[in-house]
Amino acid sequence: MEESSDLYDMHETNGSPPWDDHDHRCLEELDNVECLRRKIKFFFMNPCEKYHARGRKPWKLLLQIIKIAIITIQLVSFGLSNQMVVRFKEENLMTFKHLFLKDYVNGGMDMNAVYRQADVYDHIDYVLEQYGHLYNITVGNHEYEKNGTFYNPLTVCQEFYRNGTIYPGNETFEIDAQVKTDCFNVYPMDHPSLREALPNFKLHFKRMLSVKITFVLKAINLQTVRHRELPDCYDFTVVITFDNRAHSGRMTVDLESDVEINECRDWKVTGASARNIYLTVLFDCFIIITCIGSFALCARSVVNGIHLQFEYTLYSRNQVPWSDKLEFLNGWYILIIVSDTLTISGSILKMEIQTKVLTSYDVCSILLGTGTMFVWIGVIRYMGYFRKYNILILTLRAAFPNVIRFICCAGIIYLSYCFCGWVVLGPYHEKFRTLNTVSECLFSLINGDDMYPTFNHMKQKSSLVWIFSRVYLYSFVSLFIYMVLSLFITIITDTYDTIKQQQSGTPTSELQKFLSGCNDLPNSGMYRLDENKGFLNCCVSRCRERLTSEA
Repeated sequence: MEESSDLYDMHETNGSPPWDDHDHRCLEELDNVECLRRKIKFFFMNPCEKYHARGRKPWKLLLQIIKIAIITIQLVSFGLSNQMVVRFKEENLMTFKHLFLKDYVNGGMDMNAVYRQADVYDHIDYVLEQYGHLYNITVGNHEYEKNGTFYNPLTVCQEFYRNGTIYPGNETFEIDAQVKTDCFNVYPMDHPSLREALPNFKLHFKRMLSVKITFVLKAINLQTVRHRELPDCYDFTVVITFDNRAHSGRMTVDLESDVEINECRDWKVTGASARNIYLTVLFDCFIIITCIGSFALCARSVVNGIHLQFEYTLYSRNQVPWSDKLEFLNGWYILIIVSDTLTISGSILKMEIQTKVLTSYDVCSILLGTGTMFVWIGVIRYMGYFRKYNILILTLRAAFPNVIRFICCAGIIYLSYCFCGWVVLGPYHEKFRTLNTVSECLFSLINGDDMYPTFNHMKQKSSLVWIFSRVYLYSFVSLFIYMVLSLFITIITDTYDTIKQQQSGTPTSELQKFLSGCNDLPNSGMYRLDENKGFLNCCVSRCRERLTSEA
C-alpha cells in the first residue's frame, strides 16, 4: 500500500497519469509509421509526382534524355569509322586471294583445290612469283616488311609424318604419328621459283599434312583522310595453306590474313586541319562527364532504396518476403549504372583510338554498342509511368522467372536434337557439320525459316539416314513449333491476364497493403521537407526505441 501511494504521489507530482504516457507513445508510434509510409511512397513516385511533392527537379530524367542523344551521336560517328576499318580489312583479304591464289574465282569452291602433284608446285611458284613482283602488279599501296634496310623473307613450311610406308593395294601401312615440320626462308625477289630457291626441297605427298606459305605485307588506310581522321598503318600476316590432312586426293588451298593495326611512325597531312579530332575528343569528354553524373545519381537512388528496405524490414520485425525486398532494388537504375560504366570505358578507349594511342576497334565497338543498347532499353522505365505501357513492362517482369524455367526445360530438348543431328546427319548435310551450324539451322527451323532447303539438301547416299532425317526434322518442327512455342505464348498470356486483374483489384503484396494506408496526394504538402517535423528523420526515434527494447 505504501508503494502504491508513493507511485500515485509521484505521478501526481509530475502532473500526468501513466495512461497519458501510453497514449503519447501510441501517437508517436503512429506518427512514425505514417512518416515511414510517406517516405516509401515518395521513393516509388515518378519524376513528375516527386516534383509536385517536394519541388524536386527530375535531374535523372533530364540526364537520360541528354545522354541518349549524345551517346547515339557518338555511336553513329564511331560506327562509320569502324566500318571503314572493317571494309579495308575485307577488301585487302579479297585482294590477296586474287593476287596470290592461282586461277582464283569468287565463290568457286573447286577452284580452291588441286589434284595433281605438278599443280601443287605450280601454285607455290605462282605465289613466289606474285610476291616478288608485288610492287609492279598491285593497285594498292602494299609494301614488304623490312628489318632495317633488308626485306624480310617469305617462309615455306611443310608438315608431314616423320616416317611412313603406305601400300593401299596390299592394305598395309606403317606410320609414325609424330609430326615433323620443316621451314625454309625464301627471297622471291632473287629466286622467283621454288626449285631455284630450294633445289633440294621436296614435298612428301604420301605423308604430307599441309604446306604453309607465310609472309607479311604493310599498307596504310588512306580513306580516313576524307573524314578528317589520321590514317592507320596495317600489318597483314598472310598465310596460304595447302591442306592435305584428309589424304583424299583433293588438297584444298586457302588464304587467311591476320591484321595488326599500328600507329604510323611519321606522318604529315596537308590541306586538312586536326581541329575535327580535337572537337571529337572534347565531345567524348562531355559524354564521360554526363555519364559520371548519371552514375552518381542512380547509385544514390540505389543506396536510398537499400536504406528504406532496411527500415521497412525493421518495422516489419524481419518478416518481409523477398519479393517485397526486391521492390526497393530498382533494376532500371542498375541497368543505367552498367550502361554508364560501359559507355565511360568505351569513350576513354575511343579517345585513345582517336589520338592513335590504341587501335582496339573491336573492344571499343562492343563497349559502346552494349552501353547504347542499355541506354535505349532504360527508356522503357519512363514509359512505364503511363498506365497502358506499364502493364506491358509489368508483364515482362512478372513472366521472366517462368520464362527462364521454361527455357531451361526446352533447352534440354533442343540440345538433345543438336547432338543427335550433328552425329547422324553431319556427314550428309552441310548444315549439320558442326554443333554451331546445327544450332543455327534448328533455330531457323523454329522460326519457320529455311525449311525447304534443309529438307532438300539432304544427300540420299544412305537410305537409312535419309529416312531418319525425315523423322528427325518432322518431329523437331512439330514439337517446337506446335507445342513449345504455344506453351511459351501461353505463359506470357496468363501473366498478362494476372497483371491486368491485379491492377483493377486490391493490393496483393504486403508492401502494397502497407502503402495503401497513405492517401496523401503528391501536391498535398505532406511530403515537404520540414525542419520542425523532420521528415527525413521521422523514423529515427522509432528505430532507436526498437533497438533499445530489443537490447
